[in-house]
Amino acid sequence: MDKRRLRDQLQGSAIATLAILVLLAPLSMLLSLGGEGLQLLDWKFLSQAPRDAGRAGGIAPLLLSTAWILAVCMTAALSLGTACALYLNESPDQTSRMRRRVSVSLDILAGVPSIVFGLFGYLFFAQLLGLGFSIASGGLTLACMALPLYVRLAQQALAQVPASYRQAGEALDLSQLGFVRRILLPAAAPGLAAAVIISAGRALAETAVLIFTAGYVTRMPESWLDSGRALSVHIYDLAMNVPGGSAPAAATALVLLALLILFNIAARALARRWQQSNA
Repeated sequence: MDKRRLRDQLQGSAIATLAILVLLAPLSMLLSLGGEGLQLLDWKFLSQAPRDAGRAGGIAPLLLSTAWILAVCMTAALSLGTACALYLNESPDQTSRMRRRVSVSLDILAGVPSIVFGLFGYLFFAQLLGLGFSIASGGLTLACMALPLYVRLAQQALAQVPASYRQAGEALDLSQLGFVRRILLPAAAPGLAAAVIISAGRALAETAVLIFTAGYVTRMPESWLDSGRALSVHIYDLAMNVPGGSAPAAATALVLLALLILFNIAARALARRWQQSNA
């Protein structure tokens, strides 16, 4: 009995140590960035345009460009990705050839390097479709890259809905569309919110894709067809190409992390509200 208690205590200590190490990773990142970039964070930094190659001024045009790029990306990825996840999870024939082909295609897309997506976006959206270096090109290319990740996570969320919910839908004589809209999607809302958060985080972190498609300029965009520099591209440029740009790069990285946290909170709040409204 004493040996078993000792083993349980050791296992608990190991798990607690791992949990602390996981917490230390983001804390150390925040402390490292905050030590250099926190002094630059103020209203002027958020409301002014960059000057002197980003060493002075702020990031206002970059915030708007990033928001628009993310809006285009998630609108395309969520609409197509949710439909694809529903097909893969709710298809009556789970062994059909089409379903296998879609699954294989998603797995292949998930392993494609981001630089390849960037080149594809430049050739297809920017040149072939005539969108040029624009927010639309960048957002649509990011949607292609985020799609396989979102579909797999959304599919997993749908698969975790208990079978009793489907039986309840059949008992209520709901149509397939009615079951999906009123029962399945609200029940899977927390998992879908996690899928949105992870996909958006990957999209916000990309640089190569946006350099090839959205462009590099720092001016304020006026439409979806204007070129715009995203925050991730700005961080890369300041850190790698601009002497003396490490402090504004750190400040911009803190803003990007704050946006990810706010996006996380908003997505989870919307998912809870959706569940409650359909309860």
